[in-house]
Amino acid sequence: MRYFEDYFRVKTLGIAFVIVALLTIVVLSGASIAHAQTASVNTGSKVAASNQVVRQDLSTLKFKIIDFLKTQTIGYPGEVSVHAGAIDQHLRLAQCPDPQVFLPKGSRAWGKTSVGVRCNAPSAWTIYAQATVNVSAQYLVAAAPLAQGRIVTSQDLIFETGDLTQLPAGIFTELDQAVGRLVNISMNAGTVIRQEMLKIPPVVQQGQTVSITSIGRGFRISAEGKAITKANEGELVKVKVASGQVVTGIARQGGLIEVGF
Repeated sequence: MRYFEDYFRVKTLGIAFVIVALLTIVVLSGASIAHAQTASVNTGSKVAASNQVVRQDLSTLKFKIIDFLKTQTIGYPGEVSVHAGAIDQHLRLAQCPDPQVFLPKGSRAWGKTSVGVRCNAPSAWTIYAQATVNVSAQYLVAAAPLAQGRIVTSQDLIFETGDLTQLPAGIFTELDQAVGRLVNISMNAGTVIRQEMLKIPPVVQQGQTVSITSIGRGFRISAEGKAITKANEGELVKVKVASGQVVTGIARQGGLIEVGF
């Protein structure tokens, strides 16, 4: 009987030791797995942080566009205002330490225009944005109806103020640009004066008596003649002198013709 009691006691103790051993293994294994998972998470976080790209502040690009266009418009008449359009907020551009603003081919700092911004390093990218340049200044209009062939005087013109970028090309902004020119086409009062509407009158008319001056080395000759053709300032004109000879010279103000030898 005692033998069986000892036997069961030893058996029970053996089973207990086995259970304790198994529990120890499970606990140690769980700790190892938890440690491995923690290390994996930490490593992944470090990799993600190292791969994260610093994005470009798009509002900074808008300010650069405005500054660029203001520089481009230095010397414009009147008051200049610049507005940069919105940049697509979905763009994910790498941060650029020195973005360069430029005008694409065919664009200019006038009215509605397109502006480019490029980055060369560390990541190369180029974007385009819309912008508007307005120029509020005075321009000339006809003060009264002007007939073709009329020589324009200061009384024929008045100033109005508006956005020059909304007007046709070739307008006049100063009186001395238009006064003294010849009306090329008749126009009504209030018509915005454009360059093609006026022309510079000839300084020499056909059939006009002109003074010919010829200057050479050590001599100066003056004579009179009649212009065969009309000519503007600086143009070549043919003149017949008293002997019947035809000479060619450069037309100048006051009916003067310069002939060189």
